[in-house]
Amino acid sequence: MTTAEYNQCVDRYADGVYRFILKNLRDDARAQDVVQDSFERLWLRHREVHVDKARAYLFSTAYHAMIDSLRKGKKEDLCDEVPMQTEGYQQEYSGLGEILEEGLSRLPSDQRAVIMLRDYEGYSYHEIGQITGLSESQVKVYIYRARLFLKKYIGSMDVVI
Repeated sequence: MTTAEYNQCVDRYADGVYRFILKNLRDDARAQDVVQDSFERLWLRHREVHVDKARAYLFSTAYHAMIDSLRKGKKEDLCDEVPMQTEGYQQEYSGLGEILEEGLSRLPSDQRAVIMLRDYEGYSYHEIGQITGLSESQVKVYIYRARLFLKKYIGSMDVVI
């Protein structure tokens, strides 16, 4: 990868990687650090990484750096079970986007990461598996569980609208 190609990667992928990490970490400074670290790692390996593989490399590197940051920064409950509301969303309606964001924030980090990669960034199950180090079937299970939780969290559309 040349310097010009690296700069194009920064222009193309920096916002997407930052959005992905920020939605998972919910801390602007830590997200910026993770993204910067990911691009630094890409630059250090720019001779080995082909420009066509740069996007996957960046998301994979950022994901693993985010996991490291989470492990260092705080203790996190790694349970698959998240307490669910039985009657859907209870607070005053303030917009479906906000309700969805709140639901996403309640997901375990691994489920949140795979749902973000699939539904926000558009990666395939295979690509998500490569990025996260999970098997393709485990990715599908996490996405299913996350979607099921979000469906129960949001409740019926009559409640939301």
